[in-house]
Amino acid sequence: MNEPNDPMKPDGRVNPINTDYRIGQDNIVVKVGPFGLDIHNRVFAISSLTVITFVLLTLMFQSSAEPMFSALRGWLTSNLDWFFIGVGNIFVLVCLGLAISPLGKVRLGGTEAKPDYSYLGWFSMLFAAGMGIGLMFYGVSEPLSHFGSAMGGTSMEDGVRTDWAPLGAAAGDADAARRLAMAATIYHWGLHPWAIYAILALGLALFSFNKGLPLTIRSVFYPLLGERIWGWPGHVIDILAVLATMFGLATSLGLGASQAAAGLNHLFGVPLGDTTQIVLVIGITAIALISVLAGLDAGVKRLSEINMVLAILLLVFVIAVGPTLAIMTGFFDNLGAYLQYLPALANPVGRDDANFSQGWTAFYWAWWISWSPFVGMFIARVSRGRTVREFIVSVLIVPSLACVLWMTVFGSTAILQLVNDGYQAAAGADLPLQLFLMLDVLPLAQITSFIAIVLVVVFFVTSSDSGSLVIDVISAGGKINAPTPQRVFWCVFEGLVAIALILGGGLVALQAMAVSTGFPFAVVLLVATVSVVKGLASEPRSG
Repeated sequence: MNEPNDPMKPDGRVNPINTDYRIGQDNIVVKVGPFGLDIHNRVFAISSLTVITFVLLTLMFQSSAEPMFSALRGWLTSNLDWFFIGVGNIFVLVCLGLAISPLGKVRLGGTEAKPDYSYLGWFSMLFAAGMGIGLMFYGVSEPLSHFGSAMGGTSMEDGVRTDWAPLGAAAGDADAARRLAMAATIYHWGLHPWAIYAILALGLALFSFNKGLPLTIRSVFYPLLGERIWGWPGHVIDILAVLATMFGLATSLGLGASQAAAGLNHLFGVPLGDTTQIVLVIGITAIALISVLAGLDAGVKRLSEINMVLAILLLVFVIAVGPTLAIMTGFFDNLGAYLQYLPALANPVGRDDANFSQGWTAFYWAWWISWSPFVGMFIARVSRGRTVREFIVSVLIVPSLACVLWMTVFGSTAILQLVNDGYQAAAGADLPLQLFLMLDVLPLAQITSFIAIVLVVVFFVTSSDSGSLVIDVISAGGKINAPTPQRVFWCVFEGLVAIALILGGGLVALQAMAVSTGFPFAVVLLVATVSVVKGLASEPRSG
C-alpha cells in the first residue's frame, strides 16, 4: 500500500482513502475458528490492565481505598467547581453558536448523505443511551431533595442529608421553593449535559463520516495534532476515553442495580443486599449479551424503542391520574423558572452555595464529561446524514425538553403529594426507593412500579450494550464493524467489574474515579471544541 504523505486535502479536508492504516499497523488480528479479534494493541492492553488493577486494588484494600477516593472526589469538586461550571457554559454557547451560524448547514456524511435512522428510532436511541437510568433514579429524588432544602431544610445526596442553599431558601413559601427546586433540577438535566455530549459527538461524526478518519476520539484532534494522533498523544486520548467510558458507565449501572433491587424489595419482598444486586447484574448482562449478538439495529435500536414506548406510557399514566392540571401548567412554569434562574445557577464565580455548586453541579458536570466518550460516540454512530443545525437542535433542545417534562411529571407530583396531601414517605426514603413510594399513592401502583423496574432494567441493558459498542470501537482503532466477540468480551467485562465493585463496596471509589476522569477529559473537550470548529469551516454546506 502506498501511503499518502498527508491525509489532508489542500482545502483542509481529509483524504478518505486508506486513512485508518496508521492505527491498523498497531492492531493485533487473531483468528480462532469462526471467532476473531481485531484490537488496537496499546489502547486495549493499557486500558484493560488499568481497569483490572483498579478493581483488584479496590477489592484488596477496600477499607483504605474508599475513603481515599471519596476524599479525592471531594477535593476535585470543591476546588475545581468554578472550572467545571465554566466549561459547561462554554459548551452550551459553542453549540448554540454553531446552530445559528452558516456552519449549521454542513451535513454529516457529505452533502448527499441520507439519515440512517428515522426520527423515532434516532430520538429513542439518544434518550435511552444518554439519560435513561439517571432520569429513573433522580426523577423523583432530586426535586424532592432540592424542595426540602429550598424550604430551609436539608437535602439528601448519595444517601446523606446535607445543608443546601442555591439562590437562597424560600423561607417557607412552598410555591417559591417548588420553582427553585425544579429550576435547580432542570439545570442539571437540561442544556448543559446535552451540550457536553453534543460537542464530542459532532466532532466524531464530522471527522469520521466527512473526513474519512477512524471513529475514535483521537481523530477529532487531527487539525491540531496532525500526524501525532497516530502516536502516543493519540494513544493517551483513546486510553482516557476507554477508562472514562468504563468508570462513568459503571457508576450509572450501580445506580440502576440499586434502584431495581429497591423496587423488587418493595413489590415482592426480595431481600436487599449484595446478593440481589449481583444476581441482577448477571441477569441484565446476559440480556445485554443477547442484544450485542443481535447487532445495533436489532439490539440497541429495538430495545431503545421498546423502552421509549414504556417510558411514554408511564409518563402519560402519571399525568392522567396525578395532578394533571398542575403538571400541564407546571411544565411551562418550570421551564420559565429554569430560564429565569439559569444565569445565577450557571455563574462560576462568587458562589456562596457551596453544597449545591460543589456537591451537586460540579459532580454532575464531571460525571457527564466522563460519560461523553460513551454517549458522544454512540450519538455520532447513529447520526450520519443530519445537518449540524439539525443535529444540535435534536441532541441539545429536544432531549432537554424531554427531561423538563419528565422531571415536571415525576418531581412535581412528588412535591405536590408532600405539600397538598402531607405524604412524607417518599421524601423521607432512601434515594433508590423514592420513585416507587411516589407511585404507591397513585392507582395501579403494583403495575406501574413493575413497569418502572422493567424500564430501569432495559435502560441498564441498552447502556451496557451501547457502552460495549463504544469501548470496542475505541479498542479496535476506530473500526465500526469490529468482530462481535470483542463486544461480547467488553459486555461481560462490564458485568464482572460491576460485580467486583459491589462485593468490594467500591461504588464510592468508582464515583470518585468518574470525577477524576472527568477533569482531564474536560480539558480534552475544550481543545476538541477548537478542532471541531476548524474542521467544520473546511466543509461544503448543504443548500
